[in-house]
Amino acid sequence: MIKGYIFDYGATLDTAGCHWGQMLWHAYQRQQVPVTEQQFRDAYVYGERTLGNSPIIQPDYTFYKTLQVKIRLEMEQLCTSGAWDADEEMFRKKHDAVLEDVYGKVKTITAHSREVLAVLHKHYPMVLVSNFYGNIATVLKEFGLDIFFKSIVESAEVGIRKPNPRIFSIGVERLGLKPEEVVVVGDSFYKDIEPALAAGCHAIWMKGEGWTKKEYDESIPDKVITDLQQLINVE
Repeated sequence: MIKGYIFDYGATLDTAGCHWGQMLWHAYQRQQVPVTEQQFRDAYVYGERTLGNSPIIQPDYTFYKTLQVKIRLEMEQLCTSGAWDADEEMFRKKHDAVLEDVYGKVKTITAHSREVLAVLHKHYPMVLVSNFYGNIATVLKEFGLDIFFKSIVESAEVGIRKPNPRIFSIGVERLGLKPEEVVVVGDSFYKDIEPALAAGCHAIWMKGEGWTKKEYDESIPDKVITDLQQLINVE
């Protein structure tokens, strides 16, 4: 019997299962940034590695400010690599257009997530487990999601990153439950579903548009969903 939930954040609660790389790429397309998908992918990976290796994001950074930094790093890399020849005015115009495009979509999706979490919160304790930059508490508060979580387990603070199952075990401990009484909800099969099951938890895969075309065995998780609303009345 399920007695508690562990949620992933990025791409689970804020993009409805769409990998963040894809989320940004689609915004680049809509805003007509003149680069190829491969050029964007290289810039995206560069940006993520830079943020992962350098203390650029501060604990008080909102998601809006975090997104500003991410997009700036990507676009600077596109320019320095020669993929995009943009002057200062064009750079600023496209940066701001992509920023507002993506942030608007995230606000809509997190509002939907908030509605679902509000229902679940009435019946279950919940913990958030996330690989993030050290500012997840600020981001959750920005979108009104902080009130639903008993505790936050953030990789930047505990020194353990997914896909290490131990980070989910910490989440279980903070719920005060047994692993078999907890269900983990996440978008990444490799970073959420497999390690959650290895930790002894149940797992629900939030399936969306992935970074690759790799296919996964959908019989492995307890349930596959495409909308958080499908969690309501899950036993």
